[in-house]
Amino acid sequence: MPIFMDIHENLGDVTEDDIKNAHQHDLAIQEEYGVQFLTFWFNSPDGQAFCLVDAPSKAAAIAVHKNSHGLVPNNMVEVDRPTVSHFMGDWEKSVPNMARLDDSQVDTGLRAIMFTDLVGSTEISSRQGDARAMEVLARHDQIVRDALGTCHGREVKHTGDGIFASFTYVSTAVECALQIQRAFGEPVPDDSGDPRVRIGISAGEPVSQHEDLFGAVVNLASRICGHAGPGQILVSSAIRELSVGKPIVFQDRGPIALKGFDDPVRLFEVPV
Repeated sequence: MPIFMDIHENLGDVTEDDIKNAHQHDLAIQEEYGVQFLTFWFNSPDGQAFCLVDAPSKAAAIAVHKNSHGLVPNNMVEVDRPTVSHFMGDWEKSVPNMARLDDSQVDTGLRAIMFTDLVGSTEISSRQGDARAMEVLARHDQIVRDALGTCHGREVKHTGDGIFASFTYVSTAVECALQIQRAFGEPVPDDSGDPRVRIGISAGEPVSQHEDLFGAVVNLASRICGHAGPGQILVSSAIRELSVGKPIVFQDRGPIALKGFDDPVRLFEVPV
């Protein structure tokens, strides 16, 4: 059967216990509809909940929600099993993973991960000197940080030639990337000689430790960024799937073999 991720937004003052109880109500009647709820996440600060469900159709999964507790999702997207494995890590049946930092400091919340990379910074230093290279990097840092502030992104760390950031919302991560490229004047001719940035974005459940983020989703975003060309924004299929209903254009760039991933990963470009 297909696997669907449903998205509940604007839950107001709903608590973690409320979501746990709702999940238990789903489990109690799921067999009547031929549905199996696998796991769920709760973003307490943002009033969002996500459910992963094995169901014959969207209608069947929604019917369980409607008749068990009434919390009908705002959106539901189909995800394939490789996507779930790539972006959600090791998920288990009926495990109430909360999208928050717990005592073990493992962030099990769904996040969009973005990497930027200043293209050709070494060549700029060689051709125009270190002072010019530092000016270009400082401009990059200011543009990215301004966009992060506007889009409520969190700078995780500076990577030398770029910035690694995370977002609660997938759509704001994409909007942030577009703001960055537009601030750099994209689209520009490939032979312009102007400093350019490449950006990669993925989505999943990172592991948090000492204010840093780790895990497959972080590695994937970094690899996607490395595969992008100057001035390009490339994203994973998870970003596209979680952006259903948003006014974002995605251009399919096909499955790409990326280092560290056994199977090719389908990438999409977001044109500027």
